[in-house]
Amino acid sequence: MSELMTQIQDNFTFLLMCIVIGASMVGIAKLAERALPSKRKISSTQRLALIGMCSAIAMVLYILEFPVPFLAPPFYKLDFSEVPVLLCGFFLGPSAGISCLGIKVLLKLLIKGTTTAFVGDLANFVVGCALVLPATILYHTHKSRRNAVIGLILSTLIMAVFGSLFNAVYLIPKFSQLYGIPLEAIISMGSAIHRSIDSVYSLAALCVIPLNLVKGSMVSVLTLLLYKHVEKPLSKYQA
Repeated sequence: MSELMTQIQDNFTFLLMCIVIGASMVGIAKLAERALPSKRKISSTQRLALIGMCSAIAMVLYILEFPVPFLAPPFYKLDFSEVPVLLCGFFLGPSAGISCLGIKVLLKLLIKGTTTAFVGDLANFVVGCALVLPATILYHTHKSRRNAVIGLILSTLIMAVFGSLFNAVYLIPKFSQLYGIPLEAIISMGSAIHRSIDSVYSLAALCVIPLNLVKGSMVSVLTLLLYKHVEKPLSKYQA
């Protein structure tokens, strides 16, 4: 009985953490937008429709995630779902990007569920925010290709460093706890790829950082290639 109560408490604490983080990310995006130049004049209905469309595309890309065994253990997977999220954020602003990111994760959970005790889904959202927020905020300070490039490079570096720290301090231990895998077993998965991995910190440094750098670079290139092609047809919805 005590084990059941402990498990319920752990799950409740994790859920509360997810809610707090999600609300914090939305709050940061909203505060940032107040300091940015005026937003696009677009009706709330059209705004919701665009966010919904980008979220649906992002969800499909999220479901198509795949492992990269030569970079990280199999529970770490690569996907390109942040491409439509960034396109949405570049067009509508940071808060739209964060909303799209959150809806994407919720849709994926409703359709496919979770294979990582929800820890991977929290990681996708939080680490995704580290990519989306800086890039969209910097782009909207002055909309130019130069700012977009700088923002995406900066965001990729932030995502790599923050993602590594967040994994080492919280996500990996929490995944071990909720999924029931001993921490030593997780570390051994990493040491099978890099012999020097002997702790959660070395696992995060040698696996998470390279994986996020690869993901951030590929997502950034795709976003830059697609944005101008997407922006032009979407601009007709402006008031």
